[in-house]
Amino acid sequence: MTDYIEVTCVVDPVIPGVDVLIAELAEIGFESFVETEIGVQAYIKSELFDANKISALDALNNPFFAITFSHSEVEDHNWNEVWESNFPPVIIDSRCVIKAPFHTDSFDAKYQIVIEPKMSFGTAHHETTASIIRLMLDFDFVGKSVLDMGSGTGVLAILASMMGAIKLYAIDNDHWAYENNVENNERNHITNCHVILGDASAIPNETFDVILANINRNILLNDMHHYVKAMKENSVIFFSGFYDGYDLEAIKTKATELGLQFDKKMVANNWTAAIFVKK
Repeated sequence: MTDYIEVTCVVDPVIPGVDVLIAELAEIGFESFVETEIGVQAYIKSELFDANKISALDALNNPFFAITFSHSEVEDHNWNEVWESNFPPVIIDSRCVIKAPFHTDSFDAKYQIVIEPKMSFGTAHHETTASIIRLMLDFDFVGKSVLDMGSGTGVLAILASMMGAIKLYAIDNDHWAYENNVENNERNHITNCHVILGDASAIPNETFDVILANINRNILLNDMHHYVKAMKENSVIFFSGFYDGYDLEAIKTKATELGLQFDKKMVANNWTAAIFVKK
Protein backbone atom coordinates (compact mmCIF):
# COMPACT_ATOMS: atom_id res chain seq x y z
CA MET A 1 0.00 0.00 0.00
CA THR A 2 1.37 3.41 -0.95
CA ASP A 3 1.72 5.72 2.03
CA TYR A 4 2.63 9.04 0.43
CA ILE A 5 2.38 11.04 -2.75
CA GLU A 6 5.50 12.94 -3.81
CA VAL A 7 4.75 16.13 -5.73
CA THR A 8 7.71 17.55 -7.64
CA CYS A 9 7.37 21.26 -8.38
CA VAL A 10 9.53 23.28 -10.76
CA VAL A 11 9.40 26.94 -9.78
CA ASP A 12 10.65 30.01 -11.66
CA PRO A 13 11.88 32.15 -10.02
CA VAL A 14 12.84 29.80 -7.20
CA ILE A 15 13.05 32.74 -4.77
CA PRO A 16 10.54 33.73 -3.52
CA GLY A 17 8.33 31.30 -5.45
CA VAL A 18 9.23 28.22 -3.40
CA ASP A 19 8.47 29.96 -0.09
CA VAL A 20 5.06 31.06 -1.33
CA LEU A 21 4.28 27.61 -2.72
CA ILE A 22 5.34 25.77 0.45
CA ALA A 23 3.11 27.97 2.59
CA GLU A 24 0.09 27.25 0.38
CA LEU A 25 0.81 23.52 0.09
CA ALA A 26 1.02 23.27 3.88
CA GLU A 27 -2.50 24.69 4.11
CA ILE A 28 -3.93 21.83 2.03
CA GLY A 29 -2.31 19.02 3.98
CA PHE A 30 1.28 18.63 2.75
CA GLU A 31 3.46 17.51 5.63
CA SER A 32 7.05 17.84 4.52
CA PHE A 33 9.17 19.62 1.95
CA VAL A 34 12.62 19.16 0.46
CA GLU A 35 13.85 22.20 -1.46
CA THR A 36 15.79 21.56 -4.68
CA GLU A 37 17.82 23.76 -7.01
CA ILE A 38 14.81 24.18 -9.30
CA GLY A 39 11.91 24.05 -6.86
CA VAL A 40 10.61 21.76 -4.16
CA GLN A 41 9.51 18.19 -3.51
CA ALA A 42 6.42 18.04 -1.30
CA TYR A 43 4.90 15.04 0.46
CA ILE A 44 1.32 14.31 1.46
CA LYS A 45 -0.49 11.21 2.69
CA SER A 46 -2.10 9.36 -0.20
CA GLU A 47 -5.63 9.66 1.14
CA LEU A 48 -5.33 13.46 1.34
CA PHE A 49 -3.92 14.05 -2.14
CA ASP A 50 -6.08 16.04 -4.56
CA ALA A 51 -4.46 17.32 -7.75
CA ASN A 52 -7.32 19.74 -8.30
CA LYS A 53 -6.53 21.50 -5.02
CA ILE A 54 -2.93 21.99 -6.15
CA SER A 55 -4.02 23.37 -9.51
CA ALA A 56 -6.27 25.86 -7.72
CA LEU A 57 -3.50 27.30 -5.52
CA ASP A 58 -2.93 31.05 -5.82
CA ALA A 59 0.77 30.50 -6.45
CA LEU A 60 0.10 28.45 -9.60
CA ASN A 61 -2.12 31.20 -10.94
CA ASN A 62 0.17 34.06 -9.96
CA PRO A 63 1.59 35.79 -13.07
CA PHE A 64 4.87 36.47 -11.22
CA PHE A 65 5.68 32.75 -10.96
CA ALA A 66 5.92 29.91 -13.47
CA ILE A 67 5.17 26.67 -11.63
CA THR A 68 4.69 23.17 -13.01
CA PHE A 69 4.19 20.00 -10.99
CA SER A 70 4.05 16.25 -11.36
CA HIS A 71 3.31 13.56 -8.80
CA SER A 72 4.23 9.96 -8.10
CA GLU A 73 3.53 7.34 -5.47
CA VAL A 74 6.25 6.63 -2.92
CA GLU A 75 6.63 4.21 -0.08
CA ASP A 76 6.82 5.61 3.43
CA HIS A 77 10.00 7.67 3.85
CA ASN A 78 12.51 7.42 6.62
CA TRP A 79 11.61 10.97 7.59
CA ASN A 80 14.42 11.27 10.13
CA GLU A 81 16.94 10.90 7.29
CA VAL A 82 15.15 13.63 5.35
CA TRP A 83 15.26 16.02 8.30
CA GLU A 84 18.88 15.28 9.12
CA SER A 85 19.99 15.98 5.55
CA ASN A 86 18.09 19.30 5.45
CA PHE A 87 18.48 20.63 8.96
CA PRO A 88 21.82 22.26 9.82
CA PRO A 89 21.90 24.15 13.14
CA VAL A 90 20.73 27.76 13.07
CA ILE A 91 22.65 30.45 14.97
CA ILE A 92 20.83 33.76 15.43
CA ASP A 93 22.89 36.80 16.40
CA SER A 94 25.22 34.59 18.46
CA ARG A 95 22.53 34.59 21.16
CA CYS A 96 20.26 31.73 20.17
CA VAL A 97 20.97 28.35 18.61
CA ILE A 98 18.31 26.04 17.25
CA LYS A 99 19.71 22.56 16.74
CA ALA A 100 18.51 18.98 16.40
CA PRO A 101 19.27 16.09 18.77
CA PHE A 102 21.74 14.68 16.23
CA HIS A 103 23.88 17.86 16.23
CA THR A 104 26.91 17.18 18.40
CA ASP A 105 28.81 20.47 18.02
CA SER A 106 29.00 22.80 21.02
CA PHE A 107 27.80 26.39 20.70
CA ASP A 108 28.45 29.53 22.69
CA ALA A 109 24.96 31.01 22.92
CA LYS A 110 22.76 31.97 25.87
CA TYR A 111 19.69 30.17 24.52
CA GLN A 112 20.13 26.70 23.05
CA ILE A 113 16.97 25.05 21.79
CA VAL A 114 16.85 21.43 20.69
CA ILE A 115 14.17 20.78 18.08
CA GLU A 116 13.22 17.50 16.45
CA PRO A 117 11.30 19.06 13.55
CA LYS A 118 9.70 15.94 12.06
CA MET A 119 6.80 17.30 9.98
CA SER A 120 6.19 20.56 11.82
CA PHE A 121 7.02 24.11 10.73
CA GLY A 122 9.43 26.09 12.86
CA THR A 123 13.13 25.33 12.69
CA ALA A 124 14.30 28.96 12.19
CA HIS A 125 15.73 28.13 8.77
CA HIS A 126 12.97 30.17 7.20
CA GLU A 127 13.23 33.96 7.33
CA THR A 128 9.86 34.32 9.06
CA THR A 129 10.87 32.27 12.10
CA ALA A 130 14.40 33.66 12.22
CA SER A 131 13.16 37.26 12.06
CA ILE A 132 10.57 36.85 14.79
CA ILE A 133 13.23 35.25 16.98
CA ARG A 134 15.52 38.23 16.40
CA LEU A 135 12.74 40.56 17.53
CA MET A 136 12.04 38.33 20.54
CA LEU A 137 15.68 38.40 21.63
CA ASP A 138 15.40 42.17 22.17
CA PHE A 139 12.17 41.89 24.18
CA ASP A 140 11.76 41.40 27.93
CA PHE A 141 9.74 38.22 28.53
CA VAL A 142 10.44 38.03 32.28
CA GLY A 143 7.22 37.43 34.18
CA LYS A 144 5.08 37.60 31.03
CA SER A 145 2.17 35.40 29.95
CA VAL A 146 2.47 34.27 26.32
CA LEU A 147 0.19 32.81 23.67
CA ASP A 148 1.86 31.18 20.64
CA MET A 149 -0.56 30.73 17.72
CA GLY A 150 0.30 28.32 14.91
CA SER A 151 3.07 27.06 17.14
CA GLY A 152 4.46 24.32 14.89
CA THR A 153 7.49 22.79 16.58
CA GLY A 154 6.98 25.09 19.58
CA VAL A 155 10.29 26.85 19.08
CA LEU A 156 8.95 30.36 19.77
CA ALA A 157 7.16 29.42 22.99
CA ILE A 158 10.20 27.45 24.11
CA LEU A 159 12.41 30.51 23.60
CA ALA A 160 9.92 32.74 25.42
CA SER A 161 9.95 30.34 28.36
CA MET A 162 13.75 30.28 28.41
CA MET A 163 13.70 34.09 28.40
CA GLY A 164 11.57 34.23 31.54
CA ALA A 165 7.92 33.92 30.52
CA ILE A 166 5.98 32.36 33.37
CA LYS A 167 2.84 31.01 31.69
CA LEU A 168 2.47 29.95 28.09
CA TYR A 169 -0.07 28.42 25.73
CA ALA A 170 0.90 27.02 22.33
CA ILE A 171 -1.88 26.26 19.83
CA ASP A 172 -1.72 24.51 16.46
CA ASN A 173 -4.48 22.85 14.43
CA ASP A 174 -2.21 20.11 13.07
CA HIS A 175 -2.12 16.93 15.16
CA TRP A 176 1.46 16.14 14.15
CA ALA A 177 2.57 19.63 15.20
CA TYR A 178 0.74 19.23 18.51
CA GLU A 179 2.56 15.99 19.32
CA ASN A 180 5.88 17.41 18.10
CA ASN A 181 5.43 20.50 20.29
CA VAL A 182 4.79 18.36 23.37
CA GLU A 183 7.90 16.31 22.64
CA ASN A 184 10.06 19.40 22.09
CA ASN A 185 8.87 20.93 25.37
CA GLU A 186 9.98 17.77 27.17
CA ARG A 187 13.25 17.76 25.24
CA ASN A 188 14.00 21.32 26.41
CA HIS A 189 12.69 20.82 29.95
CA ILE A 190 9.85 23.31 29.46
CA THR A 191 7.16 22.70 32.09
CA ASN A 192 5.11 25.93 31.97
CA CYS A 193 3.68 25.65 28.44
CA HIS A 194 0.22 24.24 27.80
CA VAL A 195 -0.01 22.78 24.30
CA ILE A 196 -3.46 22.78 22.67
CA LEU A 197 -4.67 21.10 19.48
CA GLY A 198 -7.00 23.57 17.77
CA ASP A 199 -7.39 26.89 15.98
CA ALA A 200 -8.19 30.41 17.16
CA SER A 201 -11.45 29.19 18.69
CA ALA A 202 -9.33 27.21 21.19
CA ILE A 203 -7.71 30.32 22.70
CA PRO A 204 -8.30 30.20 26.48
CA ASN A 205 -10.71 32.70 27.98
CA GLU A 206 -8.00 34.90 29.44
CA THR A 207 -5.67 37.68 28.37
CA PHE A 208 -1.95 37.66 27.66
CA ASP A 209 1.02 40.02 27.84
CA VAL A 210 2.47 38.72 24.57
CA ILE A 211 1.06 36.91 21.54
CA LEU A 212 3.26 35.26 18.93
CA ALA A 213 1.64 34.57 15.54
CA ASN A 214 3.95 33.26 12.83
CA ILE A 215 1.41 31.86 10.38
CA ASN A 216 0.49 33.49 7.05
CA ARG A 217 -1.23 36.63 5.80
CA ASN A 218 -4.68 35.17 5.20
CA ILE A 219 -4.99 33.40 8.54
CA LEU A 220 -3.63 36.43 10.40
CA LEU A 221 -6.20 38.71 8.78
CA ASN A 222 -9.02 36.25 9.40
CA ASP A 223 -8.17 35.49 13.04
CA MET A 224 -6.70 38.78 14.21
CA HIS A 225 -9.85 39.78 16.09
CA HIS A 226 -9.51 36.63 18.20
CA TYR A 227 -5.93 37.56 19.06
CA VAL A 228 -6.81 41.15 19.98
CA LYS A 229 -9.58 39.92 22.26
CA ALA A 230 -6.95 37.91 24.15
CA MET A 231 -4.59 40.89 24.60
CA LYS A 232 -4.26 43.07 27.68
CA GLU A 233 -3.92 46.82 27.43
CA ASN A 234 -0.36 47.67 26.35
CA SER A 235 0.36 44.03 25.52
CA VAL A 236 2.24 43.25 22.31
CA ILE A 237 1.77 40.91 19.40
CA PHE A 238 4.50 39.61 17.11
CA PHE A 239 3.30 38.87 13.56
CA SER A 240 5.21 37.05 10.85
CA GLY A 241 4.62 34.85 7.81
CA PHE A 242 4.01 37.47 5.13
CA TYR A 243 5.82 39.80 2.76
CA ASP A 244 6.88 43.39 3.18
CA GLY A 245 4.94 45.96 1.19
CA TYR A 246 1.41 44.98 0.19
CA ASP A 247 1.05 42.16 2.76
CA LEU A 248 2.38 44.28 5.61
CA GLU A 249 0.08 47.16 4.65
CA ALA A 250 -2.90 44.79 4.76
CA ILE A 251 -1.83 43.60 8.20
CA LYS A 252 -1.37 47.21 9.37
CA THR A 253 -4.80 48.23 8.10
CA LYS A 254 -6.57 45.38 9.88
CA ALA A 255 -4.51 45.86 13.04
CA THR A 256 -5.32 49.59 13.16
CA GLU A 257 -9.04 48.84 12.78
CA LEU A 258 -8.79 46.57 15.82
CA GLY A 259 -6.95 49.08 17.99
CA LEU A 260 -3.37 47.95 17.49
CA GLN A 261 -0.49 50.37 16.93
CA PHE A 262 2.47 49.47 14.71
CA ASP A 263 5.78 49.49 16.58
CA LYS A 264 8.59 48.04 14.45
CA LYS A 265 9.41 45.51 11.76
CA MET A 266 12.27 43.35 10.52
CA VAL A 267 12.66 42.31 6.88
CA ALA A 268 14.71 39.42 5.47
CA ASN A 269 14.51 38.50 1.77
CA ASN A 270 11.24 40.46 1.63
CA TRP A 271 9.69 38.33 4.41
CA THR A 272 8.54 40.49 7.32
CA ALA A 273 8.14 40.17 11.07
CA ALA A 274 6.39 43.04 12.87
CA ILE A 275 5.42 44.07 16.38
CA PHE A 276 2.14 45.81 17.26
CA VAL A 277 0.97 47.18 20.61
CA LYS A 278 -2.59 47.24 21.94
CA LYS A 279 -3.39 50.77 23.10
